[in-house]
Amino acid sequence: MKKIFASIITIGDELLIGQVIDTNSAFIAQELNKIGVAVKHRLAVGDGYEDIWNALDEESKHASIVLITGGLGPTADDITKPLLCKYFGGNMVLHQPTLDHVTYLFNEVFKRPGALLERNRKQAEVPDVATVLKNEVGTAPGLMFEKNGTIFIAMPGVPHEMKWITSNHVIPLIKQKFETGFIEHRTLLTQGIGESMLAEMIQDWEEKIPSHIKLAYLPNFGMVRLRLTGNGVDKDVLNHELDKEFAQVKILVKDYLIADADIPMEQVVAQLLQSKNKTLATAESCTGGHIASLFTQHAGASSFFTGTVVCYDNRIKTTLLGVPKEILTTVGAVSKETVELMATNIIQLMQTDYSIAVSGIMGPGGATDEKPVGLVWIAVANREKVIAQQFNFRFDRTKNIHFTAINGLNMLRKLILE
Repeated sequence: MKKIFASIITIGDELLIGQVIDTNSAFIAQELNKIGVAVKHRLAVGDGYEDIWNALDEESKHASIVLITGGLGPTADDITKPLLCKYFGGNMVLHQPTLDHVTYLFNEVFKRPGALLERNRKQAEVPDVATVLKNEVGTAPGLMFEKNGTIFIAMPGVPHEMKWITSNHVIPLIKQKFETGFIEHRTLLTQGIGESMLAEMIQDWEEKIPSHIKLAYLPNFGMVRLRLTGNGVDKDVLNHELDKEFAQVKILVKDYLIADADIPMEQVVAQLLQSKNKTLATAESCTGGHIASLFTQHAGASSFFTGTVVCYDNRIKTTLLGVPKEILTTVGAVSKETVELMATNIIQLMQTDYSIAVSGIMGPGGATDEKPVGLVWIAVANREKVIAQQFNFRFDRTKNIHFTAINGLNMLRKLILE
């Protein structure tokens, strides 16, 4: 079976200057991957006529499906639709069902009867060579074209409209027109070993995996994800092969294995706490509540996470967490003694089973000769013991904060597993 490739073109000057982050490509790629379509290229271009035209020419050489987002709106810089009309050799015509839909939205949904402008009416004008894909959640319809065996589909750049058209039109159309096969993944998470050392460790196994199974190394914040991706025509056979290879690599990296699923560190810890019916509180100085936010961004955190004390000021360390002023004066806030007391006392304050406490110098200021930027003390505790460890990170403020959080979570993970 021939492998099906797609290209994604996102249009808009706002993407090139960094004013808007392109989340459309990520969503489209994920949805295509689910049905076995591999994305060959992702390309962002500005609102220039020639740039868009050249992108269409180039991407049609590499892909059976070219998906385009952006430039279908009612303003002067939205040039995608007239360009597509010329590119595919058509004429602009009024599409009455789209006009009826736009009118309905203004009158009944937006509650602005009589406010329909000429530029809004123009959104109902489409190339006569296009198949119109109704947009139930917006005014600009999707448009599908075919040329030299390649399918082109243009969608609005507004994310929720693009998602609706992708799910309700694009994916069903692709499944109807192509025999796509299957793409399956297996992912594991490691910590405490670098990418290069990990590659050395599993090199012999990696050299023997089948050619239709690919391995990717995905390092991020002191952790490395290993992702196996397999392509095949028989889903059951493919999953059996992936499971076999996945089991082998898990054995090879067992000393560094955090999770055998594609989940972040905080969810690894959350699952451990939930499985044991245990609770957690955090005492955060240098991270300013970041550890707590990692947990609470996921639904269900209230089943194990009770709360946090952001003790950025030393007075809070003393008044709420019982760290004596003498300790803060003699050894300082960034010290083993301070975080141990923070970790122990937050358990008493919040009546939890476990705790994480952190204090450090995130930078760029605040350092001394004895305590440089990146110095962090982390403590984790339960009701019987407390463990503290010093770290020296050498990154910018944002990375130092996240590295502190990840290492604190990993220390807690190890304590829970003892």
